[in-house]
Amino acid sequence: MTTTSRDVTVETTDGAMPAHLWLPEAGSGPGLLLLQEIFGVSAYIRRRGAALADAGYVVLAPELYWRLGEDALDESQPGVVEEAMGRAGRLDWSTTVRDAVTSLGHLRGLDSVRGGAGVIGFCFGGGLAFTVAAVDEPDVLVSYYGSAIPDLLDLAPQVGAPSLHHFGLADDYIDAATVARVREAVTAGGGTVQFETYEGANHAFDNDDFALHHPQASRLAWQRTLAFLSRELPTTGIA
Repeated sequence: MTTTSRDVTVETTDGAMPAHLWLPEAGSGPGLLLLQEIFGVSAYIRRRGAALADAGYVVLAPELYWRLGEDALDESQPGVVEEAMGRAGRLDWSTTVRDAVTSLGHLRGLDSVRGGAGVIGFCFGGGLAFTVAAVDEPDVLVSYYGSAIPDLLDLAPQVGAPSLHHFGLADDYIDAATVARVREAVTAGGGTVQFETYEGANHAFDNDDFALHHPQASRLAWQRTLAFLSRELPTTGIA
């Protein structure tokens, strides 16, 4: 399939935030706000944006580190996790949530977006996506090992969108007991919640540029993600 991508900006109250936009071959479709890992809008995140556009979605990935003036990190370099955690720690969480919500509003307003708009996030972005789903009303939520979610479970009752959560059961940062606690909280409301776990998969298992990549878990999680999106935010039958 032929998709197109370009650099764009999202207007905030503090200025123009850089972002990246992918359009599907059809030129229009449902929207997906793609929220970065702790490493930034890396080559891996860009590949995921292109893959979602290949599946028929209009995808917007804001550069959430824009206020720090920092580019994406190379996940293959020594010490990158410590550097990334330090960078994320310099962000103001409430401001970053506001930037993400503003980005979702920008996405919804694009002429190319038809049939709703959802949010998908990885790692840092997974927790941020969960928060966006609690304070706004995206049509779907997909969260990959949302690292902040264990500290945000009080927001779970506010998440009304159909949601899909992925967690590895060998995660060095979110142990299996915590994953079980997250599952209990996010499924308690009785809405449409799909919660998937992966034996032997560590944190960031989907990132094929990172040392913790787990090919089998990544492949299965992506299949489940596309099936979930096809069901809950379909690209067909859109006027």
